[in-house]
Amino acid sequence: MNRRSFLKTTTAAVGGVVFTGQGCSSGSNSGRYINPIGLQLYSIRSLMAEDFEGTIERVAEIGYKEVEFARYFDRSPGEVRNLLERTGLTAPATHVSLDSVRNNLNQVIETAAEIGHQYVIVPSLPDEERGSVDSFKRIAEFFNRAGEQCQEAGIQLGYHNHAFEFNITDDQVPYDILLNNTDPELVAMELDLFWIKKGGYDPIEYFDRFPGRFHLCHVKDMDDSGNMVDVGEGDIDFSAIFAKSERAGLRHYIVEHDNPESPIQNITTSFKNLSSLKI
Repeated sequence: MNRRSFLKTTTAAVGGVVFTGQGCSSGSNSGRYINPIGLQLYSIRSLMAEDFEGTIERVAEIGYKEVEFARYFDRSPGEVRNLLERTGLTAPATHVSLDSVRNNLNQVIETAAEIGHQYVIVPSLPDEERGSVDSFKRIAEFFNRAGEQCQEAGIQLGYHNHAFEFNITDDQVPYDILLNNTDPELVAMELDLFWIKKGGYDPIEYFDRFPGRFHLCHVKDMDDSGNMVDVGEGDIDFSAIFAKSERAGLRHYIVEHDNPESPIQNITTSFKNLSSLKI
């Protein structure tokens, strides 16, 4: 059974949202569901700017158990922590710019610890930091140093990929450079499943080559034209990928859409489809 046909004939309406899970599985599974399911709040940033507390409450109502922050919209760490406690959510990770990690790591760690984050994730690299093999090696060395400081505080540093890490640079794959030159004890990877596919590579191959390195993943789907779509409405075979979770080291499955036309519809459909997936 191919990835589009799995569950295609079975639809379910939950909370008024119909979901098919078209791209969710190759048909072979152990009957285990993904749990807990998280959301990268960047997906709903426009709503959070208008109503931070109400939007977080809506995320919890949909059924998400975890959230990953990209910013706090001027709320203090205490206010964020209290909101999470009130809604029953946890926030295992946050995205923090390379500049902030480089220049203000003590404050980043302090904020993360107060809110309760386990991971501080660098979400990308600026253009000037990715021009050569040496530049990626320098970034890896910096990640090791920052990761050691984070580890001393009980927090794990991580890195989130896009597609540029898979553009061949001086006959090497930059993502491989980062993996080969960072200490697995100090630097975890948050694998973005859409962007690795967009870059032309297979996440399962990376799980086999670098077992245990991928503590978190961004669950995004892609249609046959290469566009980002709601999770379960595209072609990515999540069932096959998540069947390798133990080898990958996956602990957190975080839904994201970079620019959804209808943010609440997107995160609701994506949650329903992903929560129906058996692996």
